[in-house]
Amino acid sequence: MNADISQVRRRIDQIDSNILALLKERLQSALEIGHLKSFEQRAKWDPAREREIYERLREENGGAFPDDALHSIFHEIITTCRLSQKPVEVAYLGPEATFTHLAGVKYFGHSAIYRPVETIDDVFVDIEKGRCQYGIVPVENSIEGAVVFTLDSFMKYRVRICGEVKIDISHNLVCRSGDIADVQTVASHPQALAQCREWLRKHLPNVPTLAMSSTSAAAHMASTNPNIGAIASSLAIKTHDLQMVAKGIEDYRGNTTRFLVIGKESPAASGDDRTSLLIGLPDRPGALNEILTILSRHDINLAKIESRPIKGRLWHYLFFIDMIGHISEPNIAQAMEALRANCSYFECLGSYPRCDSGDET
Repeated sequence: MNADISQVRRRIDQIDSNILALLKERLQSALEIGHLKSFEQRAKWDPAREREIYERLREENGGAFPDDALHSIFHEIITTCRLSQKPVEVAYLGPEATFTHLAGVKYFGHSAIYRPVETIDDVFVDIEKGRCQYGIVPVENSIEGAVVFTLDSFMKYRVRICGEVKIDISHNLVCRSGDIADVQTVASHPQALAQCREWLRKHLPNVPTLAMSSTSAAAHMASTNPNIGAIASSLAIKTHDLQMVAKGIEDYRGNTTRFLVIGKESPAASGDDRTSLLIGLPDRPGALNEILTILSRHDINLAKIESRPIKGRLWHYLFFIDMIGHISEPNIAQAMEALRANCSYFECLGSYPRCDSGDET
């Protein structure tokens, strides 16, 4: 039996070495493509090409290897190879190991350089001033609705939406030992504590809670005190070298946050895209109905509409609109022209690939 195990392990070692050799070869090929794109002045990122790769691999796999894991592995490989052509810096609402940071890692992989900032406004400023190529900000939550700070920032800064990512907000109880008996205080952001209230009441009824500025700050505290348990993200476990006590302790499932990736330019069409607009309406009866009629006439699927007050103009609003499709598609382009002619203010915030439904974190 031992001889058989040794033989299989040697075969696994050889497979790993072959995988490594192929990864190095793929990286070299990606660098070569980067040089060719620079010579031809083409965009580094081709979302349609990436979608083709994922679909081809899924078909070739035939379900033998778990599809979600396959996508995750090749997403990391593809982003690492793409980022090797040009290092990417990403600004995000910090601190480290928050769900916004986790969304950035899910989108860009671990090879990007992540820059935490204090406010959503700061993310937009860093992109507008060119301090970072990309930023990532929360825009809406399935339970709490729109993140108004993000919507208001689109009204102040000139940036473009480049992509989106969704994260299922799953809370974990963590501590240094991983033993629930060691937890004498539970620390976290007030929102996380509230979303886990029933679980805490049932499993830790006599343990006090401590409100912190963020889930990441709570995880850091837990890493320095063996009697502190933190409610934090899966990324915080790795970042602060903690152990899992209980996974998925939130009281209600289906808490998903959508994040937007912002930058200077939107990507080319991927074949499954979303276009976002910021518009103002003329001050006359039926103005909003006219806009909705234009979208309907061009057979456009409206995914979201949200109003925000214009600062300094009482009872005047701008509308954020999400529609399915890319601005390069004829019906979307024609609708844009009609909207531009009928709106008091019009700005296309970008066309970008739609993301899949949120993954468990």
